[in-house]
Amino acid sequence: MMFEPVGDDEVELLIERLADGDPEVRRVALIELANTAQPEAVAPIAKAVEDPDAGVRLQAAISLGEFDGFEAAEALGIALVDADARVAQAASDSIAELKAPEAAAALLPLVEHVSGFVRASALRGLKALRHPEALAIGVKAMKDPEPGVRAQAVGVVGYLKAEESLPALIAACRDADAEVRRTAAGALAFSKSPHAADALIGVLADEGWAVRECAAETLGKSRFDQARGPLAGLLDDDVWQVRVKAIRSLGQLKAKEAVDRIAQSLHHEVSNLRKEAAAALGEIADPAALPHLEALVNDPDPDVRKNVRWALSRIGAATG
Repeated sequence: MMFEPVGDDEVELLIERLADGDPEVRRVALIELANTAQPEAVAPIAKAVEDPDAGVRLQAAISLGEFDGFEAAEALGIALVDADARVAQAASDSIAELKAPEAAAALLPLVEHVSGFVRASALRGLKALRHPEALAIGVKAMKDPEPGVRAQAVGVVGYLKAEESLPALIAACRDADAEVRRTAAGALAFSKSPHAADALIGVLADEGWAVRECAAETLGKSRFDQARGPLAGLLDDDVWQVRVKAIRSLGQLKAKEAVDRIAQSLHHEVSNLRKEAAAALGEIADPAALPHLEALVNDPDPDVRKNVRWALSRIGAATG
């Protein structure tokens, strides 16, 4: 089907097309309306989330992702409960793109919705908006019966970086669901509290490897010196991805006492481990690492060789 080219100043013509009897005409009109990026396009696109054709409703939910504000968020809330799962998912994805603070007013009530999908989607949108009212709502939602909702709630609370939320985030590190625990471990990155450090160190023994990986990474980012020993213990982890993050964090913490342990990973079959170990030894810049690094100057992986050269230059600069 062919359409005449539509310019940005022809919004009214596009709005008229939304009343056409052919759903394909309406669908393409929605695409072109979104492309105009004109504020007056929001209302007709929002109305289209209730179109009788599922394809049109799907396009409306997608197109609303190009706009911000209360009106767009309110329409997306309607699309979240669409009978067509594709429409509902598109609405959820578009909600995550909202940036205007005023959109929060339409999302906050949805956190109490009967549908867990709607609750999780609303929290997903609130995360980036960082609305102050979302803190109490997010903390409450961290006790939701559905793990997907709890994980999104942790993300909301973590983004707000409020020290008063620390007890709730620490409690979430013991959640029954691994994804909630992983999200909580990442959310603690804002806090410099020793209580956060203790919680993260405890998570290093979690049964979920992705949880251990996230905790190891967060401990390095937060520069918790008391984590050096526990992180070094993680270098025996069965999952190499966990060891990568532990090595990286030990480098960030300048853990000289772990040089020999880190150096053992220079000979691992996984090149990512060798690369990370070389980088960490360069960060620590301890001369004791020189013989280990020099043995790897001809490593078959170019990224490993690059990090080895960098580490050797760092140590040379530090001792020169």
